[in-house]
Amino acid sequence: MDSEEDSFIQLSQPGELEGDILEGIPAQIQQEIERCKELCSALEQDHAKLQAAKEAVERKAGELRKEGELLHKICEQQKLLSREQEGSWQMDIFLAKEERDTLRQEKQVLEKKLEEVRQRFHWEDPAMMLPALPEKKMVFKGLVTNKEDVNKLILTPLVCYPLLGGSALITFEKAEVARMIIDLKEHMVELSCGEELEELDRCKVRVQAAPVDLLLPSALEIGLTRSSRTILVSDLPSLGIPEEALLDKLELFFSKTKNGGGEVESREFLDNSDQVVLTFAQDGVAELLIARGHMQVLIGKGKYDVKISPCISGDITDLQGLTPGSAQFQPSRCPRTVLLSGIPDVLGEEAMRDTLEIHFQKTSRGGGEVDVLAYVPAGRQAVAVFTEDMG
Repeated sequence: MDSEEDSFIQLSQPGELEGDILEGIPAQIQQEIERCKELCSALEQDHAKLQAAKEAVERKAGELRKEGELLHKICEQQKLLSREQEGSWQMDIFLAKEERDTLRQEKQVLEKKLEEVRQRFHWEDPAMMLPALPEKKMVFKGLVTNKEDVNKLILTPLVCYPLLGGSALITFEKAEVARMIIDLKEHMVELSCGEELEELDRCKVRVQAAPVDLLLPSALEIGLTRSSRTILVSDLPSLGIPEEALLDKLELFFSKTKNGGGEVESREFLDNSDQVVLTFAQDGVAELLIARGHMQVLIGKGKYDVKISPCISGDITDLQGLTPGSAQFQPSRCPRTVLLSGIPDVLGEEAMRDTLEIHFQKTSRGGGEVDVLAYVPAGRQAVAVFTEDMG
């Protein structure tokens, strides 16, 4: 201890051990002993608690150590799996890129072949020169000349003819001029555009002349089907109102049962006509209206007499002569049109067109009055449209 006062036993100074000193010493010793026993007991309890806490901490530390080892093992396994998956993904990406490149190359090859096929069919196959026949709603307004023609429909041909670069189509007013130009076959065309030049200063080009032959089908069969829910409304008045407003008024009138109508499913104007097609939701309504033939229709504040007709749809069932070599495939020569080819690209488009027209309208060169001239410069393509020659 640091001082005598902190000692278990305090010793008296010499000369103080008198009287009852002998009687006080055992009692103090006994008190110190009891106090030491209490301290010892408290220390033992503290020691036991600390020991238990130590064992608990050691157990927890052991558990945490095992858990850490397990987590470390799992992390290592995950890293290994990730590396393996990454390698697999890299391989998949590489294979996908290779497949994409292969498909891209195949696509380019197929597109090139498709373009070649399109060019070949469009420019070489005469059947591709025929007009397209899209679905189109029509109103027949032809004239029947005799009973044998009742089931015949006459169509005006509209033929698309391919025109390659470095060529021209020239149509004369007279067919005999075209025949003379074709018979000569080759023509020397001066590029002076009509100017008077010395012989040495003149520049000429050689072009070839050929007839224009079109291959056309000889017969067209159309299967007609009469709609059971649709009517054609014609002879409509000219009221000067928008088409949509007129359709609303017609739908309102024909949707009423008191007018002999029913629920209208659709309504529309025929292309390039003043007739309206109405389609009802139920069967039987159209037939009753068609049987009436004409009706007084209330439009706005007035009543107007309109015609009710059946609506007939047609599908092409046979187009004879679409295959080259077919017995029904008939050639047709344009009597007034000549194909000029081998035209070099030495002048602008307008200048070359003027030069050709000036050259071939001169009677001194076997030409004549030009009706139409279409020129396509080299490196370009065009399509000429032929219609029936009514002249």
